Amino acid sequence: MFGTSGIRGPVGEAVTADVALAVGRAVASEGYEQVLVGKDVRESGCVFADAVSAGLRECGSTVLRGGVVATPTLARGVEKLDADAGIIITASHNPPTDNGLKLWNRSGKAFGPLQREAITARIEESEYQFAQWDGFGDEQTVQGLDRFHQSAIESAVSIASEPSVVVDIGNGTGQITARTLDSLGCDVTTLNGEPNGAFPARPSEPNEETLDALMQTVAGTESDLGIAHDGDADRMMAVDERGRFVPKDVLLTLFATAEAGEGDSVAAPVDTSLAVEDALSRSGASLIRTKVGDVYVAEESTAPAVVFGGEPSGAWIWPEETLCPDGPLAACKLVELVETRGPLSALVEHVDQYPIRRDSIEVSDKSGVMSHLSETITERFDRVETLDGVRVETDDGWFLLRASGTQPVIRVTAEARDSTRADALFEEALSLVADAQ
Repeated sequence: MFGTSGIRGPVGEAVTADVALAVGRAVASEGYEQVLVGKDVRESGCVFADAVSAGLRECGSTVLRGGVVATPTLARGVEKLDADAGIIITASHNPPTDNGLKLWNRSGKAFGPLQREAITARIEESEYQFAQWDGFGDEQTVQGLDRFHQSAIESAVSIASEPSVVVDIGNGTGQITARTLDSLGCDVTTLNGEPNGAFPARPSEPNEETLDALMQTVAGTESDLGIAHDGDADRMMAVDERGRFVPKDVLLTLFATAEAGEGDSVAAPVDTSLAVEDALSRSGASLIRTKVGDVYVAEESTAPAVVFGGEPSGAWIWPEETLCPDGPLAACKLVELVETRGPLSALVEHVDQYPIRRDSIEVSDKSGVMSHLSETITERFDRVETLDGVRVETDDGWFLLRASGTQPVIRVTAEARDSTRADALFEEALSLVADAQ
């Protein structure tokens, strides 16, 4: 029922009011007595937030309604409001036809595997602890979550000059970024700032293919950089002052090397570029690889030596601030980095970029194919890691075969320090998948 990022999928199929009601009942039955509930800008979220609230209250929990908020705003608000858990109704970067639910702990970390399994078991068995007729939980509206989040970011970031920043909100919940940068003294231009769950301006996921308007605006206005969020603002991507999209692994490298020094560690998933590891090693820091998913990066980020955690997808975690991916915080951190270290284009040029190949292969039996691949690859190769899928390291590169958590496909990734070798590793990985079907 849960993927790596909560429950997510098409409205009316994977996500219904019945599902939301059941999640609310299960969370309350697990003993979370006070729960913060919020939603992104999707209209369907109004119904699902009501259903979650009904399920929580029916099983005795108090509901704090946070309204329309960014996911990191809600995740931070759980502890602030002394709640036991948080539930955000969002499909994040997915298309407007989708919605979902993601659950949060007081620490700012998403519910982990054991917590998700407990919720799933209750739903599958309908094992709910319904309250007596006079024991239903209350519902309260809470205010000021955005102000609290903005204040926390302002305390974590220092910007002395007045850099010019274009913020593409993407019709989502990322207005807090523009407000915070403005409060910090930046000259801020916003794009697509009107909240609209149909995401009419561009697809919700910010990437090189969807950010044409941002890239053109930054280049045409001589701005210092551009920032873009997805629908719930947990992700953040960037454009340099020349209007060029900053590659995802490069952005991860910039954040990682800015935070990590001698003896420090950075947490990142198994599909992270070698460039990150190479850059960290030059400063005496190390990379800890995790399963794919921000919850796993956050879990590893609780280790004492870990000073930063990130996913190339655009999820960035500063564990001293919060364990949730915080797009507005990342945006302000990047502006601070540009102010102190120079133009973003120059920072990007100093980061090694290696050829990386990616594809998705549709299969009829994900688990069967992965089981066959694990057995075959373990016998054939010496350096094999099965933390998340099957990852093979060679002297000059690596490849990863991993089952998608939401689709009937095997994700294939290969990287090397030169194109010829990257192509060879990629073709080898593809042939392994073909042979396993």
